[in-house]
Amino acid sequence: LCILVSFFLGFCANLLLSQTPEHILAQTNNKTQMFCELNKEHAGVYWYRWSQERQNFEFLVFSNSLGKATYGANLSKDKFRVHGLSSHTYSLHISHLHASDNGTYYCSVSQSSQLLLGSGTQLGVVDVLPLPQKTTQAPTSKKPMQCVTKRNAASKKG
Repeated sequence: LCILVSFFLGFCANLLLSQTPEHILAQTNNKTQMFCELNKEHAGVYWYRWSQERQNFEFLVFSNSLGKATYGANLSKDKFRVHGLSSHTYSLHISHLHASDNGTYYCSVSQSSQLLLGSGTQLGVVDVLPLPQKTTQAPTSKKPMQCVTKRNAASKKG
């Protein structure tokens, strides 16, 4: 499945990259992380953010296999850091979260002059996290249970 994000750049969503988790809800001024697993080694991983509010696809950072990072315009390593956990797994750490960080984050690799996108991680940043919902259990029945054994069933017949 290929989508055209702009007139000049073609991006392809690909099952060869998997991202976890699918959704993150985090609190303002905190930090979070997401993971990207590749099916094989690549020269490095790109990270992008799609902002629904601003309707733009923004390059965040490229990290090569040696760990050297190149950042997008006006972005710093204080905000975004990429860690290679193995030759196939990378993580993106985002610090000092703010509402402007809301969006869907995509890891990506370059292959045959195309950018293959991961499945995406949707990040929502809120001032106050919602309280966890209490789970309620159905009340257990107080009705006595009647058991019939084979011997009792046989004696009732005759």
